[in-house]
Amino acid sequence: MKRRSDTGKFEVRWRENGRHRSKSFTVRSDAARFEAELQRAREVGRPLDLDRGRETLAEFVSVYWRRYAVSELSGKTRDDYRGLWERHIRNRLGGYRLRDVTPAVLDEFRSELRRAGAGDATVTKALTILSSLFRCAVTWDRVDVNPMREIRIPHAKRKRLVRPAAPSQVEGMRVALLAADRRRDAVLVATLAYAGLRPQEARALRWGDIGERTIRVERAAAGTSIKATKTERPRTVRLLSPLSEDLASLRGDGGLDGLVFPRDDGSLMTDGDWRNWRKRVFGPVAGAVGIQGGRPYDLRHSFASLLVDQGASVVEVARQMGNAPSVTLDTYAHLFDERDTSVRVDPAAVIQAAREAVDVRAVYAAAEPLGRVGLADLVKKLEALLRTRTADPLLTMEVLYQLS
Repeated sequence: MKRRSDTGKFEVRWRENGRHRSKSFTVRSDAARFEAELQRAREVGRPLDLDRGRETLAEFVSVYWRRYAVSELSGKTRDDYRGLWERHIRNRLGGYRLRDVTPAVLDEFRSELRRAGAGDATVTKALTILSSLFRCAVTWDRVDVNPMREIRIPHAKRKRLVRPAAPSQVEGMRVALLAADRRRDAVLVATLAYAGLRPQEARALRWGDIGERTIRVERAAAGTSIKATKTERPRTVRLLSPLSEDLASLRGDGGLDGLVFPRDDGSLMTDGDWRNWRKRVFGPVAGAVGIQGGRPYDLRHSFASLLVDQGASVVEVARQMGNAPSVTLDTYAHLFDERDTSVRVDPAAVIQAAREAVDVRAVYAAAEPLGRVGLADLVKKLEALLRTRTADPLLTMEVLYQLS
């Protein structure tokens, strides 16, 4: 590299295919970077591609989508990536050439998202997409280095401590659904709360996964298909006796490959089906027992709470929940701190006591004697029933401890 006396620019010269070539740069660092790229091309025995990295990020995305996203990402993840790309990335970075996207550009992009009011989750996902894009760009020899390597991706922080639903609340939902002739829905609520399955895992559960003492969790629903679990590691979950009885009451003549919680036609519940179930079935009964704004996913915290009260270690809780121990401790540290170490609770006994404490006959009496009961009407009657009880309407933990 030499500096020309006539122009003051930095010139890099090389020989290629028997011809003398040269390229000038205004900034020394740019010339040095190009010279290093030239040297690397010689060392690996490839011709220097002056057009390498010239395609824009928007142009590269179509290649990334065809070669990687379609085969490696689930349908839901692709939908999430597509939405984030269109809303937050395309207009800000789509026109940049790949080789012009530097750590400084990405850091400014992150700051711009913050100024626009994007939350931690949105920023994290947007940077994750860019990291994946440039990882493929490096692998496919479009650029030398992933610029996201220098950028810290923030982890979404939990805004509040989890508050597991008490067995009394779970039983209130379960009994209301049974009274409305929704046995499958009642067992689904029990499975989420008493086995700690993620909703996607429950939707993909098959009868062959249910043993005498455990439930095997090997798959999860993703849109209209089935994939591996979130951690891509199968696990077994303890099958508590009350839940075992619930599942037995639901089982029909289907084979081991049959889904436990299918649609009415026996097929997999889609994401749309799940959203409808959450809004029309879970939401009303959850609100009736005092769970306002809750999600079906939150029911799995109830299983974690039962394990903690039983005296299970962080590692054991993590194994059955399908989490890393560090994630389990971050999520449930307050439950471990609150536990009375002098008392060990039997989860099955706690559930059974709550089941007996809920006045099943009263809830059924609230329903019409004939025909299928409207869920909305039953929820109103359940709310009225619970209002007639004491401050702890169904059960106190002191009683549960004595019964365990």
